[in-house]
Amino acid sequence: MTLSSMSALVSIFFLLWILKDLVVRGIAAINWDFFTHLPAPPGEEGGGIRHAIYGTLVITAMASAIAIPVGLLAGTYLSEYARHGRFGLVVRFLSDILLSVPSIIVGTFVYAIMVRPMGTFSALSGAVALAIIMIPVILKTTDEVLRLVPDVVREAAYALGAPRWVVITKVVYRGAITGIMTGIILAVARIIGETAPLLFTSFSNNFWETNILRPMATMTVVIFNYAMSPYENWQSIAWGASFVLTVFVLVLNLLGRFLFRGRKYG
Repeated sequence: MTLSSMSALVSIFFLLWILKDLVVRGIAAINWDFFTHLPAPPGEEGGGIRHAIYGTLVITAMASAIAIPVGLLAGTYLSEYARHGRFGLVVRFLSDILLSVPSIIVGTFVYAIMVRPMGTFSALSGAVALAIIMIPVILKTTDEVLRLVPDVVREAAYALGAPRWVVITKVVYRGAITGIMTGIILAVARIIGETAPLLFTSFSNNFWETNILRPMATMTVVIFNYAMSPYENWQSIAWGASFVLTVFVLVLNLLGRFLFRGRKYG
């Protein structure tokens, strides 16, 4: 117990240390221009990351639009149609493997199948890479929470003459909607902090870009590039972007845990 408590204290100490530096240096860089202006030229003061905030929201939204239907339908199939079948076991096993694949490998895969054939980096390829990371998270969560809905609820609906698709959409989904939404929120919280796959797919751009078939900046890539730059202004912006991103991810995780704790089935 003593060793466990000491290990926990050591972990908390370094976490608080990181958060302290992040808050102190990050808040110092936050101002109105930070959210409303484009980057200033190298060596000049001022500027912001409006383009990166926009790019992060766009790419995350596209990735969610791809991954949520696929993960939700795949999880539903495993829970309701292939719960005990051999094919379902294979899909679950492959999903667990995909869940543990390093994100940089996903980035290089999408680079090979999309970026090279298209001849350019793009926000679309970045969204596909993030969607691949999201799908196994949503699939696994959906499969698990749907199986937590008691079978007697399904049997009661079947006894009333409801077809299978009605039982799934009107009964099972309603009993597990909170858990499903929790999985989606946690999946979004995971991908919004990814950097490696975006370096190979969406790359970056210091200008305002709305074309999803062109390179587009994201907050994580901006942090990566600016933190390594020799300019103090860019380094300060990197701290500010890190603070904003951390707060956003923290809010998503807290929201997901709050919903998860309050879920009810049946």
